[in-house]
This record gives sequence, structure tokens and C-alpha cells, in this order.
Amino acid sequence: MHSPLEIALAYIEIGKHKVNLSYFKMILLGMFAGIFIALAGIGASVAPVSISNPSIAKLVGSLVFPAGLAMVIIAGSELFTGNNLIIIAVLEKQITVRKMLANWFFVYIGNLLGSILVAALVVYGHTPDLFDGLLAQKMVELGAYRCNMDFTNALIRGILCNILVCIATWMSFATKSVSGKLITIYGPVMLFVLCGFEHSVADMYFTFAAYFASMEYQITAEGVTLLNIFMHCLLPVTIGNVIGGAGIVGCGYWLGYIRHTPFHASTDKEEQDEIDIAEEY
Repeated sequence: MHSPLEIALAYIEIGKHKVNLSYFKMILLGMFAGIFIALAGIGASVAPVSISNPSIAKLVGSLVFPAGLAMVIIAGSELFTGNNLIIIAVLEKQITVRKMLANWFFVYIGNLLGSILVAALVVYGHTPDLFDGLLAQKMVELGAYRCNMDFTNALIRGILCNILVCIATWMSFATKSVSGKLITIYGPVMLFVLCGFEHSVADMYFTFAAYFASMEYQITAEGVTLLNIFMHCLLPVTIGNVIGGAGIVGCGYWLGYIRHTPFHASTDKEEQDEIDIAEEY
């Protein structure tokens, strides 16, 4: 198993690699991540839709959703929330803030495009017909809830969510095996869904699926407008995700494991482990 220090050092090289991707690749790989998270979103909506007990329904949905981050990490793609950890390379002065922000911007656009694509395909492929239209109603409810969130609540839930997502991403680098990665990411992701925390990329899917479904199925959806999607949901949740991922996990782990740490005196084996993690990515 790779130690937290080895992961932190490797993430400096990972961050450098990420920001040096072409903008086209950032958007393309961002689209794939948006697609993967959106597919997990529809799965997490379908699984509990006919369960009347809300606690059990929430639990069932949370058991399904980790498939999204599993696809992101194992199949390979660029996810805005996980890329908040690029801040580590910035703090080490290996990349510039401008390059980091450019990566976040283009990956975010890719995530948005991928999420909207899946939302449109799901709705206009009439997947919401399942369960005699109950799924369509549930999809609209999930989106309407997010479009009517209080700004402060959405921001705080975004912070809590990306603490867990970035910890899941961090933990996945502790092991080289596929099974190990799947096991390490499962718990934190399940936890954030179960607790109702908000993930900006997942919310891209939920809100646009509700927007499309409300029109296609003529379901009243109070507050589900493009303005509310961006201003009441994506804006505060995205800010919260950055605070949780870059501010708390990224900066916190840099302070804890890299700053003023004599890692340059590490053994040859430790140095090789750091290289192996970065190359594995």
C-alpha cells in the first residue's frame, strides 16, 4: 500500500500532467466523466424508485451511485471535483494558478456537456416510462429539490460532499489493484449520497434530467428553470465543492504531508513508489 506521503508527492506529478493536457482532451475526457456520473445518477434514481420507505430508498440509491466514480477512476476521465486536488501542485509551485483554473474550467464544461447528453438520452429514450411513469415523477422531484435549495445550505453540502469525493480519489491511489481501488472509493461515495450532500457534476445530471422530463412528460416542476439550475444549484454547490476539495483536503494534506517535510531524503524504494503511482495514473 502507498502511504499518504507517497500519494501526496505523486499528486504533484499528476497535477502537472492534468494541466498540460490539451483543452480538447480536457473537454473530451471531462465529457466521459460527466457521462459516467450521470449514468450512476440514473441508476441511483431507478433502484429505489418503488421503495416507499424513504430511509431504505436513500440507502439503496447510495449503494448504486459509487459506480460513477469507479468508472471515472478505472476507465480514465477528468472529473472537476477530483481535479480540485491539483491545488497541491500549485502550492508546491510546480504549476501556475492560471493553468489550474484553465483545467477546472474546461473539465467542468466537459462534465456539463456529458451530463446534459445523458440526461437528454435518458429522457428522450423514454427511460422515465419505467414503473408506469413513477420514475419520471421522481426525476422531476429530484431536480426540483436541487433548483430550490437555499444558497448557504447548497454551499455547505457541496463542501461536505467534496471532502468525501477527494478523500475517495486520494484513497484510490493507495493501491494498484482494480479491486483495491473499487473498495477504497466505495465507502466515501456511498456516505456522501446517503447523507444528502451535493456533488456539482451529479447535480448537472439531476437538474437537466428534471428540466427535460418536465417538458417531455408535462409534469409541473416549480423552479426547474435554466436560471435556477445555475444560480440556485450549480453555483453554490460548485463553490462548496472547491472549498471542500481544494481548500480543505488539498491544502490540508499539503500542509500535513508535504510542507516542511524532508521528503527529499526518502529512500530509493519510496521514490520509486511515488513514480509508480504517478505513472500508473
